[in-house]
Amino acid sequence: MSTFIDVAREIRDLGVAAGATERGLLGHGDIEKRLSERSKGISQQILQDTFDKLSAEEEIRTDVIGPEGTVLRYPRRRPRALETLFGTVWISRLGYRDRGTGSVFPLDAKLNLPLTRYSHGLQELAAWVVAYSSYDVAAEYIARSTAARLPRRQLEGIALGYVADFNAYYAEQPPVELLDQEKLEALLIVSVDGKGIVMRHEDLRPETKRRAEGATHKLQKRLSRGEKRNRKRMAEVAVIYDVAPYFRSAADIMGDHRPKNAPRPSNKRVWASVEKEAAEVLDDVMEEVKRRDPQGQRTLVVLVDGLEGQLRQMNAALKRHGRQDAVVVQDFYHVCEYLWRASTCFYNEDDPLREGWVNTRLLEILKGNSSNVAAGMARSATLRGLSKSSRADVDRAARYLLKNRARLNYDQVMKIGAPIGTGVVEGACRHLVKARLECSGARWSLAGAEAVLKLRALRMSGDWEAYSVYHWRQEHRRNYPEYKLRQVG
Repeated sequence: MSTFIDVAREIRDLGVAAGATERGLLGHGDIEKRLSERSKGISQQILQDTFDKLSAEEEIRTDVIGPEGTVLRYPRRRPRALETLFGTVWISRLGYRDRGTGSVFPLDAKLNLPLTRYSHGLQELAAWVVAYSSYDVAAEYIARSTAARLPRRQLEGIALGYVADFNAYYAEQPPVELLDQEKLEALLIVSVDGKGIVMRHEDLRPETKRRAEGATHKLQKRLSRGEKRNRKRMAEVAVIYDVAPYFRSAADIMGDHRPKNAPRPSNKRVWASVEKEAAEVLDDVMEEVKRRDPQGQRTLVVLVDGLEGQLRQMNAALKRHGRQDAVVVQDFYHVCEYLWRASTCFYNEDDPLREGWVNTRLLEILKGNSSNVAAGMARSATLRGLSKSSRADVDRAARYLLKNRARLNYDQVMKIGAPIGTGVVEGACRHLVKARLECSGARWSLAGAEAVLKLRALRMSGDWEAYSVYHWRQEHRRNYPEYKLRQVG
């Protein structure tokens, strides 16, 4: 059967529509919509004809080997449906079997047909949309933009299946070859952070679940203050990227604008996991570091926000992977917040002198004098005779500066041209996690949240197309092992 498109008829039909347009009865958008719908039908027919041709050319074989290692002697032609972007098509193919065996379909293997009803093109589109929209919106979008229908349950299954090879894909990436000086001199930046996701009760971590079960509620239909705790599971967010050294002074950093010549991050990869523990994600981070810097020649900079648990995990990971030479930097903007809060002990909220007080001390911290700033603040509070409660924010900021002074060596960090802020990973927390998984009223299953995080990570890291090719090849290996393909051309 061959596809025949009556071009004259198509033009005549569109001409009628155009005539109606002149009479003010039909707009160009109606013509456009009609043509779009018609093109789906034409594409469906072309696809059907292609499969019909392949089926007609399929010859009966006498040496197809089954899973048991025996020759399958009984061929029988069997049809199967395939839901595609253009609608449902049918594929008639030869299935070989013997007594007590399952059927083997060589044409299925040749075409890499999925085991489910839905084509690879439809599955990829579904996964793409699910990454940025709710399942209900994704189902509506697919219904409007294709000739297929995908119920919510099937969408969830497609999302889970599409990311099955996520970890393997990144584990098999080849090491980066550092062939030129520019690549060697580029700083390798790593940063991690956490972002909570509201989970179904059964998918909370054991300790959180225990606390949730022991909680009591004052009201029946509303959560009171403090009762919203113990509903989230922490997703560990990681970023790694390259950036050229950017040399600037403390005064430059305290300026009011970002210079146009500031280098942008490149080769950025972002990902997150709500399933893995923080230590496991950090191991994945360090494996990516090894891939980008196999010989440990590049300067590794680790940006942290000062959370004690995170620092312990990071230091342990650096030790496990032999990168204790890494430059660990505490986020400068967290320091700013501590200073701004401390300033309220000395000035009113809207006092113009408050800003000058903060800027003076931040400038000293950037010059490497964080201990002196801490001592000076505490001494000033004492000389002013502030009470313990009145000076609480000053003491808190002073303790913070002293406890983290080893990671506040911004004067040394600026000498190697490294960044001093965790804005990239904080942006990843917002765009990778919050923008999709903090939908109002949403409660995620562990598997569902993990799948969506991986889909978003592939899109944000620019790896979607390469991963898609890898994933369908892996699907072929899983669905059609070697013994089924010996006689397939």
